[in-house]
Amino acid sequence: MTCIRQDGKFSLGEHTLSVPMELYKLNQERLCKRLQELVVDNAYVLLQGGSNTSHYCTDVDYVFRQESYFHWTFGVSEPDCYGLIHVSSGKAHLFFPRIDEAHFVWLGKPLSLNEYKCLYKVENTSYTDMLGEILDSLKPSLLLTLHGKNTDSERMCKEAHFPGIDRFTLDNTILHKIIADCRVIKTDYEKEVMRYATKVSCNAHKSVMTKCKPGMYEYQCEANFLHYAYYVGGCRHVGYNNICCSGMKGAVLHYGHATEPNSKKILDGDMCLFDMGATYSGYTADVTVSFPANGKFTKDQRAIYNAVLAASHAVMNAIKPGVSWVDMHVLANKVVLKKLCEINLLLGDVNEMYEAGLAAVFQPHGLGHLLGIDVHDVGGYLEGFPDRPQKPGVKALRTARNLEVGMALTIEPGCYFIEPVLKQALNDPKLSIFINEEVLNRFWNFGGVRIEDNIFVTENGIENYTPVPRTVEEIEEWMSKKNTVA
Repeated sequence: MTCIRQDGKFSLGEHTLSVPMELYKLNQERLCKRLQELVVDNAYVLLQGGSNTSHYCTDVDYVFRQESYFHWTFGVSEPDCYGLIHVSSGKAHLFFPRIDEAHFVWLGKPLSLNEYKCLYKVENTSYTDMLGEILDSLKPSLLLTLHGKNTDSERMCKEAHFPGIDRFTLDNTILHKIIADCRVIKTDYEKEVMRYATKVSCNAHKSVMTKCKPGMYEYQCEANFLHYAYYVGGCRHVGYNNICCSGMKGAVLHYGHATEPNSKKILDGDMCLFDMGATYSGYTADVTVSFPANGKFTKDQRAIYNAVLAASHAVMNAIKPGVSWVDMHVLANKVVLKKLCEINLLLGDVNEMYEAGLAAVFQPHGLGHLLGIDVHDVGGYLEGFPDRPQKPGVKALRTARNLEVGMALTIEPGCYFIEPVLKQALNDPKLSIFINEEVLNRFWNFGGVRIEDNIFVTENGIENYTPVPRTVEEIEEWMSKKNTVA
């Protein structure tokens, strides 16, 4: 990403957050401290950064996004780089591609090696074509490379490779678990960047809410978010495909893909469910707001919204270090079921409903996920931590860990009326016994509600750093300001 280059800082202007490179130096130190207990002297970590990706066979590239582990470790914006860290001393060495002068006319003149060294606060810099030669001179006892599976995508991470790497002693079994676990706990530097990305995202959501009205198209609301996040906050990227659904489309959990590209006209009486999060300096927010397009909740909209909000509040009040994320998910599910009983949509005992698997009918996804550089951040299911639960209702969870101070997570309970899921439940005697079909008939076209906040686990509970209107009253008051707020 092009940025205002200051030695040891990332910024996109005086109106944006200045991020010190000490963030990444501290990450390197944390990683080395963990590895020092496991490896012999003169071991090195070798990481390979990301590369530009073209649009199929064309000469047009997607906007570059750095590989996540490489970004966490070094904060480097440029593609096609390598990074080397001496585990014992923590000294870092970055390698940048050598750009031929003929390419300067297209790419601009790159920084010098000394300028890169000052910018990224590392001890040494060289060109990538010197990597093998420099490793020969260092005589590493071991090269630790990254090899492991992302448990959200089921894809393997990128393991470093260069011509001649086979002449060194390699180990790809140690690094992944350690570096992924390091990423789970956020430093104060990382928290500051995440607060900024979330503040920008929340202000962008608030801008969208004041401009949204029946007759607009969903993509116009998406465009407003993107404009605000970049123009005001310097956030060029978003952490995931924007989800801007209205009416019945609110029951499509990952709406906004190529088949459903945020293209529906928003109608009077629709509930909007907008899930969008901006990225700054590599760290992303993940915020969802749900609100009536016309600014006024109907009785049924208020009931469903308040059911989800009650679940969110219950979880936030219960979280503290040591509690199980699985238990928090169950708590949220049972609160929503209880609230649906209060409007006679469900009938019977909440615990029996839950054991029958009814909660997953109305919320097929997990309570939330780890958050950081990736929207579904790494560390959910590492060796030595709880395995993925297999019981219906909790097997969708992206982690089953007990919560620790410094974790960053989303809390995102929801309630959706997904036609095929509901019809399947109505045909299942162990579920249909709890459903009041007469009341359910009012909700077939409802869509859904999701309320998603970004939180840090603290010693005493949580820090919720998601400043958007949340209660029905706050939302209606804010939306009464339509077209008066930037």
